[in-house]
Amino acid sequence: MTEPLLTLTGIRFAYPGADSPVLDGLDYQFTPDQRIGLFGPNGSGKTTLLHVMLGLLKPQAGEIRHKGRPVSTPQDFQALRLSLALLLQNADDQIIYPTVLDDVAFGPLNRGLSERQAREKAEWALDLLGLAGFAERLAHRLSGGEKKLVSLAGVLAMEPDALILDEPTNGLDPETRERLVDILGKLDKPMIVVSHDWEFLERVTKTY
Repeated sequence: MTEPLLTLTGIRFAYPGADSPVLDGLDYQFTPDQRIGLFGPNGSGKTTLLHVMLGLLKPQAGEIRHKGRPVSTPQDFQALRLSLALLLQNADDQIIYPTVLDDVAFGPLNRGLSERQAREKAEWALDLLGLAGFAERLAHRLSGGEKKLVSLAGVLAMEPDALILDEPTNGLDPETRERLVDILGKLDKPMIVVSHDWEFLERVTKTY
């Protein structure tokens, strides 16, 4: 049996002052052979679940395991987030450096690569997404779709074990959406994808 990348057991999470928990007694396993789509109305807890998975929100009860090992310390969660890399809904929340190359190279540098190695990884990821000429461009001057692809390049440059994508088609024009479908379809990586776009989920995932 394939060892789960992530195991959640008995997870309970409620926002302060809320009448009821968003997650209550949740059990879940994410394995390397899965490409999962999460579909549901606003407020159903999809993004909350992703943030709990990765330690961005702390559950009031339950256990999180990464590759069979309990995750509890900041160091544990840092390793988890390098393994299961998150693409945020809003690309402006993910892009932090002025130039595209510096931003995409940030993740590899965080993994301990040298500046030269990080640059090579960044250039590889940009080329993979058809952004080879974007390295020296200013991130704040990019279109919304270009920012989304640059954010994805930053995630891929980290070479994570899996991708966690939160509403990846938000704000994309039809052409960029099709590019994203093609890119994700060619990637040989497990994924959890949150989206309101059912047709997009049908095309990029295998389990719902």
